Amino acid sequence: MTTEIPEGNDSLEDRILGGLDAEQREVASTLTGPLCVLAGAGTGKTRAITHRIAYGVHSGVYSPQRLLAVTFTARAAAEMRSRLRDLGVGNVQARTFHAAALRQLQFFWPQAVGGTLPNLLDHKAQMIAEAARRLRLSTDRASIRDLASEIEWAKVSMLTPANYLENAQDRGNPGGFDLTAVARVFQSYEDVKTDRNVIDFEDVLLITVGILQEDPKVAATVREQYRHFVVDEYQDVSPLQQRLLELWLGGRDELCVVGDASQTIYSFTGASPRHLLGFKGLYPNASVVKLIRDYRSTPQVVKLANDLLAARRSGGPAADAAWAAPLKLVAQRNPGPAPQFTECSDDEAEAATVAAKIRGLLDAGTPASEIAILFRTNGQSEAYEQALASAGIGYQLRGGERFFARKEVRDAILQLRAATRAVAESAPQPLGQLVRDIVASLGYTDSAPHSGGALRERWESLAALVALADELVLSRGPEFSLSDFVNELQERSLAQHAPTVQGVTLASLHAAKGLEWDAVFLVGLSEGLMPISFADTPEAVDEERRLLYVGITRAREHLALSWSTARTPGGRANRKPSRFLDGLRPDSVASSSVRGKGALPRRKAAAPASCRVCGTMLASGAERKVGRCSQCPPTYEEQTFNALREWRKEVALSAEVPAFVVFTDATLTAIAEARPASLEELARLAGVGPSKLEKYGEAVLAVLVESTTL
Repeated sequence: MTTEIPEGNDSLEDRILGGLDAEQREVASTLTGPLCVLAGAGTGKTRAITHRIAYGVHSGVYSPQRLLAVTFTARAAAEMRSRLRDLGVGNVQARTFHAAALRQLQFFWPQAVGGTLPNLLDHKAQMIAEAARRLRLSTDRASIRDLASEIEWAKVSMLTPANYLENAQDRGNPGGFDLTAVARVFQSYEDVKTDRNVIDFEDVLLITVGILQEDPKVAATVREQYRHFVVDEYQDVSPLQQRLLELWLGGRDELCVVGDASQTIYSFTGASPRHLLGFKGLYPNASVVKLIRDYRSTPQVVKLANDLLAARRSGGPAADAAWAAPLKLVAQRNPGPAPQFTECSDDEAEAATVAAKIRGLLDAGTPASEIAILFRTNGQSEAYEQALASAGIGYQLRGGERFFARKEVRDAILQLRAATRAVAESAPQPLGQLVRDIVASLGYTDSAPHSGGALRERWESLAALVALADELVLSRGPEFSLSDFVNELQERSLAQHAPTVQGVTLASLHAAKGLEWDAVFLVGLSEGLMPISFADTPEAVDEERRLLYVGITRAREHLALSWSTARTPGGRANRKPSRFLDGLRPDSVASSSVRGKGALPRRKAAAPASCRVCGTMLASGAERKVGRCSQCPPTYEEQTFNALREWRKEVALSAEVPAFVVFTDATLTAIAEARPASLEELARLAGVGPSKLEKYGEAVLAVLVESTTL
């Protein structure tokens, strides 16, 4: 059921175009010939093109059945269909490239090929695993994911197993394999699909292209059916999608494309803005309209986004040729708060600081569903999951799995549990080294891999388990066993599997594309994460800059950017803020913290270089967190430590959360040994962030005073 455009004394033009600004109105009223719309973030591009379609249909220029609107995600297509229904043109087709091609393929297969269309493969993993087995290549989940991504890139780039090798010399080692091996897996994968009579999503496009190229009757039928085309997010089009679009058009020019080269963040999948940027060259008579009025974000957010792109410097001839002059957005909203820049001592402190700021927004009335934490890699989510859980704030993950639900983490726990019996019957070995040895079979190494993708994400997850083992040994003593460690992981796993609630969104920057929130926290903005360490070419660094631009422009009003100087509490502070923040963050950023009237004391990094007991150099971040080496006994009074543990137990039972959510044993150890006498002293200890200081600070000081008088 559609909603008709209201009738009245106003003209059709006024009723459909009346609420548009001058540039949007130009888009909506340019109904024929090629049209290129360069639309910045938040400028109302979907509004402009849906009103264009509605105006064209209601004025009789378009037949609704003969217009096809194409976009890149099912969510975007659904939103477009909803808006078209509201404008009284719900019978216009709005589909993804794959959905449109699949519909045509299902219709034309019997006459063009004959027989029944093969089944569509939902996931490539099993087929790629079988392809590798046929070649006697050893794979795991991470390498299979990377091989799947590489094969997808090859196919949308219109490469075959035969010519892949010569066109992929700059692709590194996907899945840890050399390119010759990848080409062999590619061919084997195609053979497996043929044997099973299945096709994948890329085949849908490839076969449709093949039929349209080779069968004039089918091509003529399609071109008779569709006379006008609208393509959204045109900067993300791949060579294969562009070829399909050209075949649909058949030399005609009734095409409207919409995009923003500054939001090209999917080059690794084959997307390229060159079709958008070269549109005027391909269609010399094309109209070009720029949408630069930003209705989404405050002037403060818009300025930061503009400044980020303007700060880009030459990367050499090739990179400069690929970098498009960015659209300079003009904010239309009323002023809002200035973006916040915060430097933290370590990842845990950063997560706690972000959680405290989110609590403040929630208390001030911002809905949790209008708040997002965005990070570069999914491996960064665990610290924020823990911090939000500790603060009693609900959250949901978008585009990623909960830490303990990740396959590599579940596999590691299974291997650790299986090893407990064998370890019990063998010579004792330090837990940290034992865990390293066990998870090494899953891909853990002492140094991080240089490549990205699934291999890097898996390593980050395993490294987090290793770091946890080191911390627990230091806080609970050398007698802490592998069995104890497995039980601890089980307790944490159960806490992570609590029912999912609607709350703060946790998402990667890539997964956030096309979304927006009232408040956005961009976290982990240090060199090596933003830009990511494997962005080792000027073009790759430029794409990282665009990725940060996408993150900034997700925020409507509140924007916070943060980074940490060390990975672990007490670790060496050798991280630097992202180069992208140079010239954007204020000079006073190094001293920024939770500010304002009644602000909590800033947490200080505690990183002594030598053991306070024996004076030897501390070798690990875990040792520096407590301030003593693992060989020296704890310096706290037993009654104090027991009193703190008993208090924590009561608090955890009352709140119905695991004990570690209140404070970890490592933090209790640090508190018991330091015996802080004030909130300021307590705030300096690792593991005591602003949120926990506010919630538990006074109670902890009271426990310390009471335990002294026992």
